[in-house]
Amino acid sequence: MGNSTVQKRSKLSKMLRSTELRRGIMAIFVFLVIWQFGALIDDWTGYDMLGIGLVPPPIDVLITWGDVIPNIGYWQSWVSSFQRVLAGFLVAMIVGIPFGLLLAVNKYFRGIFFPPFEILRPIPPLAWVPASLIFWPTNEMSIAFVTFLGAFFTIVINVLGGARAIDVRYLRAAQSMGASQWHLFSRIILPGTLPSIFTGAAVGMGITWEVVLAAEMISGGGTQGGGGLGFFIWSSYMGGSLEHIVVGMISIGIAGYLCSSSIRQLGILFMPWRRLF
Repeated sequence: MGNSTVQKRSKLSKMLRSTELRRGIMAIFVFLVIWQFGALIDDWTGYDMLGIGLVPPPIDVLITWGDVIPNIGYWQSWVSSFQRVLAGFLVAMIVGIPFGLLLAVNKYFRGIFFPPFEILRPIPPLAWVPASLIFWPTNEMSIAFVTFLGAFFTIVINVLGGARAIDVRYLRAAQSMGASQWHLFSRIILPGTLPSIFTGAAVGMGITWEVVLAAEMISGGGTQGGGGLGFFIWSSYMGGSLEHIVVGMISIGIAGYLCSSSIRQLGILFMPWRRLF
């Protein structure tokens, strides 16, 4: 028990002393100073600093955020958006990874499904929103569908590229030593594709957040309490509250950072050799 506590404290102390953390804190501090200065320079000089003067200063945003935090509707918006993002993203991973691997290893499967995949891939996910609102019976299903599309194509194309980039000499060497098709897949193709899988997951997660927030704005997202962060921003815009808009934007940034950090930690777990870099 004592050793475990000491190890945890040592890890925390090491993290707090890390150069990366100090640089991150310094970058945020400098950003806030520039933001505060830019927001107030119009009052001081009468000149707008690259449009920043139209944005409320961080002090006002912080006060508004403090007023919003006790509101349960704000946290329901967090939960609603997180549920939609995770649902669409997980389904995209479950479907997209096997689909991408099949495209990479089976030329017959690739010949049948890759052409229609390439035709559909350039269509922006948001272009599917009007059709999905008509096709699916509920707004929730429409949002889930476009969220799935937002991550699916990115994940598939990264998995396909990663698997196809594996040096064929590894496969031939394994075959010469009697490796079966399953061993080729499980020992060479899948491990060799892991970096591309997590790269696609990270990019797909970012796109998923963009799509779900836009879909919440377009579809109305339900009610103020459960409409999601996208609807929170939209309703703040309709109400003319710039401070609430910025609070929503910062909330999205924090949510996206938490999701991206989780993917990075999973990548380290599945690819421990990446800790060396």
